Amino acid sequence: MSSREEVLRRVRDAIGGARGTHPPAPRGYARRLTEAEAATRADVLALFTERVAGHRAAVRHVSADELATAVAAALWGREAKQIVVPADLPFGWLAELDGVRALADTPALDLEALAAADGTVTGCAAAVAQTGTVVLDGGRAQGRRALTLVPGYHLCIVHADQIVGTVPEAVARLDPSRPLTWISGPSTVHDIGATRVDGVHGPRHLEVLVVED
Repeated sequence: MSSREEVLRRVRDAIGGARGTHPPAPRGYARRLTEAEAATRADVLALFTERVAGHRAAVRHVSADELATAVAAALWGREAKQIVVPADLPFGWLAELDGVRALADTPALDLEALAAADGTVTGCAAAVAQTGTVVLDGGRAQGRRALTLVPGYHLCIVHADQIVGTVPEAVARLDPSRPLTWISGPSTVHDIGATRVDGVHGPRHLEVLVVED
């Protein structure tokens, strides 16, 4: 018997009769923000704003009537000339664009075309105040995953009623069979020397517009 086989034998003996079975998963976990964390709905929105900004992402609150102007201003501020957007992005969100070309994402657009774009604009499926996270599931106004991973700039539209307090509350709203992408700030990694590197696994810049309907 090899050393590997001996180690595996000992593991199997230690596991005993439980081998091949799965422990029961906890259900009904519904952690909510305490009153100290957020006493009112306004506090939840404020906490989300604080946590998003803490991730080095830009965040602004706008009214529904101001959304198109805010989107245009954000893109002009980055001197964007061409962006790629989900094919089903609401037209009204881009109604004030002037001098910025918006391409609808299709399977014909390869990764090089996505990388050449100055950014992307999407919606989201949900957002979490406690962690400052936006969640995409490929649904309406979100597009495929590559759309928010390849371009260097991501402008995400979050409606206030999509923001919940905690991760369990967000999970309760989401379909686990969908391709979920959880975004907490711009893409950031640290190498062995603890040197921060942005944009390795996604956009280097994230901007969030919170629409107070």
